[in-house]
Amino acid sequence: MIYLDHAATAMKRPDQVAEAVAAAMCSTGNSARGAHKASLDASRLIFDTRKKLCQFFHGENPSQIEFTMNATESLNIAIKGVLNQGDHVITTVLEHNSVLRPLYEMERKGVELTILSCDEKGRVDVRDFAGSIRRNTRAIFCTHASNLTGNIIDIQAVGEIAKAYGILFGVDASQTAGVIPIDVKEYGIDILCFTGHKSLLGPQGTGGMYVREGEKVRPLKSGGSGILTYQKEHPAQMPERLEAGTLNGHGIAGLNVALAYLQETGIETIRTFELKLMRQFYEGVRQIKGVTLYGDFETSLRCPIVALNLGDCDSSKVSDELYLEYEIAVRSGGHCAPLMHRALGTEKQGAVRFSFSHYNTAEEVETAIQAVRELASGL
Repeated sequence: MIYLDHAATAMKRPDQVAEAVAAAMCSTGNSARGAHKASLDASRLIFDTRKKLCQFFHGENPSQIEFTMNATESLNIAIKGVLNQGDHVITTVLEHNSVLRPLYEMERKGVELTILSCDEKGRVDVRDFAGSIRRNTRAIFCTHASNLTGNIIDIQAVGEIAKAYGILFGVDASQTAGVIPIDVKEYGIDILCFTGHKSLLGPQGTGGMYVREGEKVRPLKSGGSGILTYQKEHPAQMPERLEAGTLNGHGIAGLNVALAYLQETGIETIRTFELKLMRQFYEGVRQIKGVTLYGDFETSLRCPIVALNLGDCDSSKVSDELYLEYEIAVRSGGHCAPLMHRALGTEKQGAVRFSFSHYNTAEEVETAIQAVRELASGL
């Protein structure tokens, strides 16, 4: 199988990730739930991973890193934890449902919502953020990159706008964490939400968020914390404030070694190769008759994603043919990005998304190009 669906989840990971998970399952206990070696080993492992993530995103304090199951949980905690009735929030049509649905839920509770549009290539004009700010604007929540087109939002520019107006800036880094550098302090990010199982190359069931020191987020959950047992309220200090219950220590062990791999290999090296593969595919399919491409390929700063359609064929049919006839795995349909599809006019057809990893090869990309060429010839 040629796996070209890395925007959904990484398939190939460093071997040491699975080895670390297996080792942790046989050796670590429950963090902060005992003074014995197994529990202390778990606590040390989790704290070390917090430190690695804090350094990776250039945060101030490892205690500002919270562990979650995935970016969706992080975004729910962030959005529901900072917005209140009467607040105004700004987002974009590029968003995944993990941003949109919590925002719609808050809208039903009295939060005012502005959704910024994009141009025909799926690009958002960052000046629109400033133009949409009101007296009651509490926050901007936006994606760093579209999971459909791979287009990047200039989050540094958006962060400067948020800082100038004194509003909170939250970023969904699901598609970029691990492949594009993110400096939360330089970019003015107050809350960064990320998942561990995509470009961070960790196991599924791992994710997290960075919360700037001094920013108060209401907990989404409460319960066991391992400390302050006799207190009726969940602990208020970070990181326990937003972490209730047993953490996924086994998965975090895998994420820990994945972060070490990224640091050793260099995300610049990884990104350069992935974008080379993406560009090879793009150049190979863009002039095939019947192929329609979506996104901005004029810039080099983007995610390694190419979304396309063949004539008026349903995207799921194309995806099925790619797998059944060529054993090429891609993603079709709506990609949990309804407003992006609406903006591109692909609501009914969907799109076929190819997403690349540094574990892919030029030969695999060439096979995918030939498969698209052959399918397009049958239109």
